[in-house]
Amino acid sequence: MDMSDIAPWLQTPLRRALDALTAGRLGHALLVCGPDRIGKRAFADALVRALLCRERVEGMACGRCRDCLLLAAGTHADLRVIGLIENDKTGAMRREIVVEQIRELGAWFALTAQRGGAQVAMIDPASAMNANAANALLKTLEEPLPGRHLLLLSAAPMRLPATIRSRCQRIALQPPSRNIALDWLRGRGHDEALAHTALLAANGHPGLSAHWIESGLLDLREAVRRDLDAVAAGRAQPLDVARAWVGDEHARQRLAFAAELAVDLQATNLGLESRPGWRARSSGDAQALANWFDAANRLRELLDTPIRTDLAVAGLLRDWRRFVAA
Repeated sequence: MDMSDIAPWLQTPLRRALDALTAGRLGHALLVCGPDRIGKRAFADALVRALLCRERVEGMACGRCRDCLLLAAGTHADLRVIGLIENDKTGAMRREIVVEQIRELGAWFALTAQRGGAQVAMIDPASAMNANAANALLKTLEEPLPGRHLLLLSAAPMRLPATIRSRCQRIALQPPSRNIALDWLRGRGHDEALAHTALLAANGHPGLSAHWIESGLLDLREAVRRDLDAVAAGRAQPLDVARAWVGDEHARQRLAFAAELAVDLQATNLGLESRPGWRARSSGDAQALANWFDAANRLRELLDTPIRTDLAVAGLLRDWRRFVAA
């Protein structure tokens, strides 16, 4: 693998990290942060390969040594990946990383590396650690051992305790320029006009744009916009739209898109963008839009609870009609 094998916007931060590793300046704990689908895992995987390889070429893993071959086969004994796992009692996926997982990680770090080189662990997503797990991790961070490396991946680093963030070297991954994003999307075979539309909707985020195009979610986003238009204009009833929104597996995604579209409207009201079709009834609706954005996101978290989701979403859509005119 060489640098050209990863997304172009990851190459500069990866090169900085590899140079720091070569110079002995790479922190023992790294917080790799950035929005969902920006490439945090691809970045971390490339760095992990370099950390475990002892025959690096220009800072990158050689891809041929025993360590590289074991890692490629998924059998390297000196790598641990901590993530969300099944609940032994219910069989359902946990929504948190729990303290037992972090305690096991701490005990593993205390062992001698089986391959005689580095030991590397990754926690993904790190912000899923509950309070007890985060407290257990703090002990590992406070007492680092030579040759141990910990990578924390998070789209929401501020959810991590400040005591953890302060002990990590932060690596922030960000979307590239529009031209780089367009070139990358075209390289994946996407039509340029569609790529433009997706990038506009995703605020220039190429990974998210590609996901929306390839999964059909860009069409779903446009359908949500049409529904909000229809509710605001009185062409559709909030309860009817709400029942359609919660009638399949895309309810959470529809609410996420609705929240983003409220931000679009706010930007239009402030003169930052020109999006036809919507206007706020008055400048005083800025706070109402902000409140609506918060309410839409809170409702996403309640979808798995025993509430009448159709009525809750209908109330949200009635509020939309109240202060938005088509």
